[in-house]
Amino acid sequence: MRRLTLDYLKTESGSGLVLAAAALAAVGVANSRLGGDYFALLALPIPLRIGNLSETLSLAGWVRVLLMPVFFFVLGMELKFELLRGELSNPRRLALPAAAAAGGLLLPAAIYVALNRDDPSGWAIGCATDGAAALTAFSIAGQRLAHSLRVLLMSVALVGNLAATVLTAILDDGTLRDSMLIGAAVVLALLTLLARWRKAPFLFYAAGFALVWGFVLKSGLDTALAGIACALVVPIGARRLGQDSMVRYFMESLHGYVAFAVRPLFVFTVVGVAYRDLRLADLGQAAPLGVMLALAVGKPLGVFTACAAAIGLKLARRPTGAKWIELLGVALLCGAGGTVSYYVASMGGGASAAVATAVAGGWLLATAQRERGETAA
Repeated sequence: MRRLTLDYLKTESGSGLVLAAAALAAVGVANSRLGGDYFALLALPIPLRIGNLSETLSLAGWVRVLLMPVFFFVLGMELKFELLRGELSNPRRLALPAAAAAGGLLLPAAIYVALNRDDPSGWAIGCATDGAAALTAFSIAGQRLAHSLRVLLMSVALVGNLAATVLTAILDDGTLRDSMLIGAAVVLALLTLLARWRKAPFLFYAAGFALVWGFVLKSGLDTALAGIACALVVPIGARRLGQDSMVRYFMESLHGYVAFAVRPLFVFTVVGVAYRDLRLADLGQAAPLGVMLALAVGKPLGVFTACAAAIGLKLARRPTGAKWIELLGVALLCGAGGTVSYYVASMGGGASAAVATAVAGGWLLATAQRERGETAA
């Protein structure tokens, strides 16, 4: 089971460079002579009609509602597998990531709300960690550090991203259609029963997932919830003796596409900003300032403080072979916002904070690794 966690970490680390390239490409195109065409393409309305389902969204809108649920589907399965079969299936190992994730949610949210009392709706932007960016920085700076630190970083990213997305979608003030929600619930119940049929054709699952997505889209909820809900009903057991579990099979089949195609495409559609339209004074306003402080200060401080409290109270153990300075480096990397931060609010104010915390955390881990090498010598 450890092998799957290693594969996940390897894929996430590699995709971080692709995400960075997509972000740079978006910014470059947006500020070039092609900027007008870039924004026109993203705003291009695209109608979709399948039976009674009729919807017209922009190209960027379809990337968000059609492709990103696949990302959250994989994210949900990864967390489910880690909790049931992977690194987090041991309660003693789960305690520290759980505490870190809670601290990484509460303090950033509190900072944002304190600065935006009139409109606290964007609180979740500073609560999400871009796992690809953080793990890429970890891989570059701390290649020889304890594997348990990587798992801690991955766990905080998974839990924080799912919690921020779910809470944002649920607390949205949009109008909900009860009939569509009932339809989604019925299909999910059928998928749960389908899990008892071990040899059920994959086409049945695909059809069920598509129906859930359609019902959630028309219900008024964020389609990310469709991906997360479908992840929960994928069987953890194997179809046949000697085979991998269904969750693992789906994860391995989709993770590469999500890491190297879905997420970069989404980043390319949301990160492009025309700098000529920005003013420095805008960064001092409550919303962008709250995002940057939540990511750069609240997230790392919340994660590290929660870890220290859990370890000090003997509710959890410090990761095997890890030093306090290395825990602090991991906490700083948790402040690397990105894909999910943009997703929950489509707002680019946290980009500079994401870069700053990733650089600071990477430098600290590199320093710790160098000190380890000098001590060993």
